[in-house]
Amino acid sequence: MLKKIEGIVLSETKFRETSKIINVFTDSGIKGLICKGAMNIKNKNRVSSMKLILGNFNIYDKEDKLSTLADSDVINYFPHIRNDITLISYASYLCDLVYQILKQNLLKEDIKNIYDLFKNTLLKLEDGLNPMAITNILEVKLLDYLGVGLNLTSCTICGNKKDIVTLSSERGGLLCKNCYHGERLVPLSIVKILNMYYLVDIKSISKLTIKKDSIYEINQFLNNYYDDYTGLYLKSKNFLKTIEKL
Repeated sequence: MLKKIEGIVLSETKFRETSKIINVFTDSGIKGLICKGAMNIKNKNRVSSMKLILGNFNIYDKEDKLSTLADSDVINYFPHIRNDITLISYASYLCDLVYQILKQNLLKEDIKNIYDLFKNTLLKLEDGLNPMAITNILEVKLLDYLGVGLNLTSCTICGNKKDIVTLSSERGGLLCKNCYHGERLVPLSIVKILNMYYLVDIKSISKLTIKKDSIYEINQFLNNYYDDYTGLYLKSKNFLKTIEKL
């Protein structure tokens, strides 16, 4: 049965001599597709079966098995991302991140929300918005789906909503003056920006007016928080950290 799906190619793997298998992220989950002959330069599906393609895919659907790609139309090739080593590094990391999150036991509504978040994040990267900030906004939103969402309203130790003095990745979030024991003091303006990251609709963002120091501070916090609480180890993230230091 022929079926049309919209999706984003998260990965591609060579299959036999001229074909490949791709994993397409759709609003209902990941769909594995066999793309016959797609390694050939003249094949109609060569471009649309590449990693980081947003497209419409007509497939011969097989439930719980690899389906077969019939033909496809590219919606967005993300040329700006592809021509920038920094942007492609961010995009590759995000592909790996959502792939790992989709291994969780998620509701259908959650999967659709993650798809929309991911697609809109890639579109903002393509539009030239600050890649570190846009990536961090998505990272903050995805923490809920990993079961380790940030509490940005009260002390992570005692629950006190008053007298907050700092934000600590090691201790899992906000600390009040009574639970503070010499941790590095982070400006509370950073907490306000993190709250904005959590609440903002990525699709609606047209520009980001955040100081570079604040962006880097939040990025370091999220790097540490992901390392300490998500259990994810992604090679693409380690490479991205190297890129960020350049």
